[in-house]
Amino acid sequence: MKLSGFGLVVTLPIGWEGRIYRRITPGVAPIVSAVASGGGRLAPAATGWLGDRTEPVVHLANFPLPADRGDYGSGAVELMRPEHIFIAVLEFGPDCRGTALFAPAGLPRVTQAQFDPSGLQRAIPGQAGWQAFFTEQDRPLCVYAVLGSAARAGVLTPQVNACLDAIVVGPR
Repeated sequence: MKLSGFGLVVTLPIGWEGRIYRRITPGVAPIVSAVASGGGRLAPAATGWLGDRTEPVVHLANFPLPADRGDYGSGAVELMRPEHIFIAVLEFGPDCRGTALFAPAGLPRVTQAQFDPSGLQRAIPGQAGWQAFFTEQDRPLCVYAVLGSAARAGVLTPQVNACLDAIVVGPR
C-alpha cells in the first residue's frame, strides 16, 4: 500500500498502518491527506484549508493507530505491546532551514544501540525511543521511533530501518 501527501510518499509494509496529515491549528483534529491500514483501504486526500496549519506529519505503526493521538504518538504509544513499533516523521517550518540542529543531510537510519529508554518523549516502562533531526529536499525534518520493548531492539530495529527505507521525501 502506498501512502502519499504533502510531498511525502511511504510504501507501507504488509500489516502496517499509516497516516500523513497536517493539523489546522494545534490541538484540532487533523485534516488527513491519506490513510492506509493493514486491510488495504486508502482514503482520498482532503481538499481545502481554513486558517493556520501545521507542517506535515507522518505516522507509521505495526498496530492499529487510534484516531486521537499527538504528533509524537501520545495516545498510541501507551497501547503498544512488546512487538510493536511506532514511527513519526515531522516537518518543521522554514525558519529551521540551515540551522545546526537540522544540518545532517538525508533521512537517517538507526542502530539497535541508539534505542534508549531515555530517548522517549514520555517514559513508559519497557519501551525505548530514538530521535534524529535532518534535512532532505531542503525540508527540515525529525524522525522519532518507539519500540514496544527495549529488550527486543535487535529484532525490531531492522523493521524500523525498512520503514525508513520506504519513505521518499519530495520537494515541497
